[in-house]
Amino acid sequence: MLSLLRKVIRLLPILLTAFVLALTVWISAVTANDPIDEKTYPNSVPIEVIGQAPNLIITSPMPESVSLVLSAPQSIWNLPLNEADAVRAVVDLSGLGPGMYTLPIQVQIVPRPVRKVVQSPLNVTLTLERLAVKELPVDLVTRGSPATGYLADDPVITPIMVTVTGPATQVDRVLRVRATLDINQANQTINRTIGLVALDANETVVKDVTIVPHEVTVSQEISQRFGYRNVVVKVVVIGQVADGYRLTNISVFPPAVTVFSANPQVVSDLPGFVETASLDISGAKDDLDVSLALALPDGVSVVGDQTEVLVSVGIAAIESSLTLPNVPVEVTGLQPGLRAAVSPENVTVIISGPVALLDRLQATDVRVVLDLAQFIAGTYQIEPEIEILIPELSAESVLPETIEVIITRGTTFPTPRPTP
Repeated sequence: MLSLLRKVIRLLPILLTAFVLALTVWISAVTANDPIDEKTYPNSVPIEVIGQAPNLIITSPMPESVSLVLSAPQSIWNLPLNEADAVRAVVDLSGLGPGMYTLPIQVQIVPRPVRKVVQSPLNVTLTLERLAVKELPVDLVTRGSPATGYLADDPVITPIMVTVTGPATQVDRVLRVRATLDINQANQTINRTIGLVALDANETVVKDVTIVPHEVTVSQEISQRFGYRNVVVKVVVIGQVADGYRLTNISVFPPAVTVFSANPQVVSDLPGFVETASLDISGAKDDLDVSLALALPDGVSVVGDQTEVLVSVGIAAIESSLTLPNVPVEVTGLQPGLRAAVSPENVTVIISGPVALLDRLQATDVRVVLDLAQFIAGTYQIEPEIEILIPELSAESVLPETIEVIITRGTTFPTPRPTP
């Protein structure tokens, strides 16, 4: 037994040498068929945070990813290393409380054999703070005033309470959450979505907090005062321009005025517009800019004591133009459950284009359309759209430029005001 053991001991160096040589030959063969490459890992490796306590929040900036140089056989580079989640970078926050820490970024590589050569960065420095939550009412600040002759009702906010979350040091600073509504010169009901800001005691915006929801919906009804009314200005034109010339445009400034009467019924009976004194364009060959008095009924005045408007008349040499009076106003797109009354119900349209096409124009070829798809119940002054079936013709102007539209709910249709 001892002699056998002595023989084994004498042969052990030879056996070890043979094993090392065999292993070397095997490694050389494998390496020759599948050489090892050292190169930069091509995919972005995002840094994952694990073990973070739910009542803590990271308040310091930290890198989003790491870059790596790896050493691996070519067969590993060709497929496994390109698969999703083949390489991960993890920062473990398990057991940590509020404070500042420098922690290692642990790189986990699934495919084998792979060796990490270079990693950047190796560590991450971060600050953990306690997460705080505070519920506050929305502080709505209204700026400006409605247009003359209008009243603003109390606004309605939805929702009225919001939640502020973030680092305790920042959340503790927040005293109010504010929304700002601008109603300056508003003359119709307001429905808006408004962003929120968190403010401290000095009215300074507090950053690094989250407001949920971050917007509120504000609705504020704007209604006309008793005895006031906003009406469009209709220019009364008589005569025709000189032969060989055409009207290109008639505009009025302001296009609408607010009228008032001590007898509210007088204002209510107005047809939605007031006329100007007659403008005679007989024989005109050049553009006109004139001031015309407003023809106001007895007992009715314009807010601001305005008694005249500026009328601009565009006149150009033919091509040619055609004035179509009494074109009916059509309403489209009205939401279900709503009814609309327009005033005036007929308008004058000035159309220009080649004379031959104007001679072929039929009354049915021209439509004056009010698209009310975006409107709710209320009173509006809207510019109509002019549709002409002959493409070569164009609408130069429409009189009046805006139409009064009264939209009501239910099946009761508002009674149109009479047109003089």
